[in-house]
Amino acid sequence: MNHYPEAILKLIRHLCKLPGIGEKSAERFAMHLLTAPDEEVAGLAGSIADLKKQVKVCNTCFCLSDRQTCRICSDPGRDHGLVCVVESPADMAAVEKSGSYPGVYHVLQGLLSPMDGIGPEELRIRELVGRVAAGKVSEVVIATSTSVEGEATADYITRALKSYSVKITRIASGVPMGGELKYIDQVTLKKALEARRAV
Repeated sequence: MNHYPEAILKLIRHLCKLPGIGEKSAERFAMHLLTAPDEEVAGLAGSIADLKKQVKVCNTCFCLSDRQTCRICSDPGRDHGLVCVVESPADMAAVEKSGSYPGVYHVLQGLLSPMDGIGPEELRIRELVGRVAAGKVSEVVIATSTSVEGEATADYITRALKSYSVKITRIASGVPMGGELKYIDQVTLKKALEARRAV
């Protein structure tokens, strides 16, 4: 690797810092950028610079936005009484892609994880309680993962909202469509049995 000029080595080092990018992938990207047209490279560099300058956090739901209030929070066609609580903007995007959710969101920006020093103060739980306390929310849908951290966060939010007259629901979890029981892990199967419904 040391046979490359310093500019290439520097780019490879920077690319290696990206999640999921190893040294070989970083080297391939660097070689591609070296031979790519100038306008393509300038466009990529410009997009990265714009990302840092233009992307903000919505002041209502704390998702990523290019303005103070994101498009979903400012959409009068959404049900603003229905708030889906998610861990990250990626989770919000996943729910949106389903095309079946009519409400708005609240992005926690993480999950409770005492081992990593992440407590309630590091998340947007206080702001969620504030939204509910304002009295305009009729239902909070907790859509955190079924990991230990996700369950702990869901429990904490449920307890924090108990004193308010708001319906609190948790997304269902269990056997995926087309999944065979013999291949399903025990925790997922347990959740599916607990969440069974009448047919």
